[in-house]
Amino acid sequence: MKKFIVSSDSTCDLYAEELQAYGVQTLAFPFVMEIGGALSEETDSFTSYAQYTDFYERERRGGLPRTSQIGYEQHCAHFYRLADEGAESILHVSLSGGLSPTAQTAQKAAEAVAAERGIEIYAADSLSATIGQGALVKEALRIRDAGGTAGEAYERILAMTRRIQHTIIAADLNFLCRGGRVSKAAAIAGTVLSIKPVLTFTEDGKLTVIEKCRGMKGAFRYAAERIKAAPCRAGAERFCIVHTDAPDEAAQLAALLKNTFGIDPEIRIMGPVIGSHVGPGSVSVVWESEAERMLR
Repeated sequence: MKKFIVSSDSTCDLYAEELQAYGVQTLAFPFVMEIGGALSEETDSFTSYAQYTDFYERERRGGLPRTSQIGYEQHCAHFYRLADEGAESILHVSLSGGLSPTAQTAQKAAEAVAAERGIEIYAADSLSATIGQGALVKEALRIRDAGGTAGEAYERILAMTRRIQHTIIAADLNFLCRGGRVSKAAAIAGTVLSIKPVLTFTEDGKLTVIEKCRGMKGAFRYAAERIKAAPCRAGAERFCIVHTDAPDEAAQLAALLKNTFGIDPEIRIMGPVIGSHVGPGSVSVVWESEAERMLR
């Protein structure tokens, strides 16, 4: 059996202790935080919960985080290191190519290093981010631990990507305005009216606004209706909720989903890369369905 390594970039949003326990090898995304004109260069490699909450508190105080992609040379160095450490087969899961060129860069680096070192490297575009991407990483780990190969895990992930459903509820339209997801006028009007935009991933891994709900409770009800329209895949009856320093709201959504579907969701906090774009206070739910992605 070839030595099979599961790898990902840091937007899979697994915690540091999980990465270590599962043996997942990661590439950390860089970001810059600007506060009052002062810049600090940081990486998405938090090791404590307090670092996550501090990041969102800085956003609330006016901090402006800016993210960038992971380059070709960084990917090559990552794969070379794994090969040097004895990896014979690697499955790497990247942030959606609809959000960043990082997935395409990873694929090119994987092809080059695999050819040079004579090993297998599969680079998968998650068409997702944060816990949706993390679900694919966990599935690869399940297959690895069951004695499967990297090739088998890659095929399973390709079949799974478009069945990962996302309901992403943003609390503050101004952060989406910065990223061009909504207009400035819509952001101002939505803030006054307590409008909560709901986003999802398209089939090609881009984020799109699919609904605008009045208040968080309205958005939570809408999330439950989406789950009814695309129920969990048989054998994968679970939800994962991720929030950007909004634990109370996340608990409210978890209670609604448990009461509605009888499933107790996992609750996690989102990392800084995607959190930079949705801003603090957001709550999202991800699940795997039998149906492919809904755009409504």
